[in-house]
Amino acid sequence: MDQYTREPCPWRIFNDCGGAFAMGCVGGSLFGMVSGARHAPAGVRRRLHGGFVRMRERGPVLGGGFAAWCLCFSSIECSLIYMRQKEDPWNSIMSGFGAGGIMAARNGPMAMATSAVIGGLLLGMIEGMGIMMNKWQSEQFRAAGEMPQDPSMLGPNPSIPQGGIYQ
Repeated sequence: MDQYTREPCPWRIFNDCGGAFAMGCVGGSLFGMVSGARHAPAGVRRRLHGGFVRMRERGPVLGGGFAAWCLCFSSIECSLIYMRQKEDPWNSIMSGFGAGGIMAARNGPMAMATSAVIGGLLLGMIEGMGIMMNKWQSEQFRAAGEMPQDPSMLGPNPSIPQGGIYQ
């Protein structure tokens, strides 16, 4: 249900790109820190310095890559929502397919097709897991018991004395 509380489509693209850039910067910084510290010369101070330098270099690069992929994905998704006039999981799956293909277009048609299929499959698995989790949660809610429509069918409340509330 999170998708129904999101920004409307033109602003969704900017919102998603900013979130993807931030997520990529944080992840790239963490991986850069570990990689830089691992490849630095011996000594705690040198390893920390190497980690911080690599973190500063690689964090924004990975963030930019995430933001570029998200720009393609969100633009395609908003276009599909406009053309199909509905928001459903198929929009995300087709957007993942398109974004994967567009991002690999420089590498040739074979790489483009492979990336498109991988993007579509990944988004299909993500959307499938979301549908399964929603179904599971709704079944858990239903299993708690359905309330009868008429409150008189509930019977007496055992926490209230029979003579009335105040005796």
